[in-house]
Amino acid sequence: MSPYSVKVRSYFRFKGIPHRWLPRNADTMADYQKHAKLPIVPLVVTPEDEGVQDSTPIIERLEASFREPSIHPEDPTLRFVSELLEEFGDEWGNKWMFHYRWARSVDQESCAGRIARGAMPRADESQHAAMAAQVRERMVGRVWFVGSSEQTAPQIEASFAETLELLETHLAGRPYLMGARPCFGDFGLWGQIYNAWTDPTPGALVESRAPAVLEWCQRMLFPRVEGEFESWESLSPTLMPLIDQQVGRLFVPWTLANAQAIEQGQEEFSVELAGQTWSQKPQKYHAKSLRALFEKYAKLEDRRQVDGILECARCLDAFSGAAG
Repeated sequence: MSPYSVKVRSYFRFKGIPHRWLPRNADTMADYQKHAKLPIVPLVVTPEDEGVQDSTPIIERLEASFREPSIHPEDPTLRFVSELLEEFGDEWGNKWMFHYRWARSVDQESCAGRIARGAMPRADESQHAAMAAQVRERMVGRVWFVGSSEQTAPQIEASFAETLELLETHLAGRPYLMGARPCFGDFGLWGQIYNAWTDPTPGALVESRAPAVLEWCQRMLFPRVEGEFESWESLSPTLMPLIDQQVGRLFVPWTLANAQAIEQGQEEFSVELAGQTWSQKPQKYHAKSLRALFEKYAKLEDRRQVDGILECARCLDAFSGAAG
């Protein structure tokens, strides 16, 4: 149910890291509360009994210990693009998933019911129904958290449809985003689209419009090395349109405006995205992950190729300005 939890589980499976998958429910809550510092999932408990949270730091920490098979291309340009797509998936892709999950009655009922049954596996139907109603009411009232509103709904849904179309073209010729093995970007972007696929409305869109994306969703449940990463030259004809139209035109302007709103203490902000006004309350956590992405860019020894990609996507100034 959590895009970030399945993201980490997919990574564990890819690495062959022994683990147990435990849903957070009445049976596991005491152990969860013992190790969790924040009320979020996923929570990874190490053999040393340490609790680790937040999907991106979890994966980055484990990658340092379980180096093979690596999720990072050796080419620094490809690695940064992969990290950029991972951030895009985590932060912008979450808008698609969360909006679709709670915007329409059919999706609200489907998801709230699954959450209730998972949280209380031994409860009866009346108890499930009561909890599902509570979950539905609470979550529908929280769509503002990702910026979903009557104003932004058409923008979110258009972005999802366009991303499916762009990914369909790109994945028609390869099993993963960067070739024949999964990269960091696969895990971040997949977690959101996979979860959207499990809900009725966006799931129907994936199945009717994007068969290659659907195969990728299924493949990433148990990802494996099927070959090597490709070069940027072979990837760019179909990957660059995604970076340009979704990352450069939508995600980067939004994330900069969000960070500025937090810095200035604003309760709400507005920004023009592809000619349309987007308004929402700031997402405070996202500013932290944006800083981490800027730090990765600043550490690049040779930025020329990356800068060319960012310039084509009309977002070079955002990164070069942050790098100093």
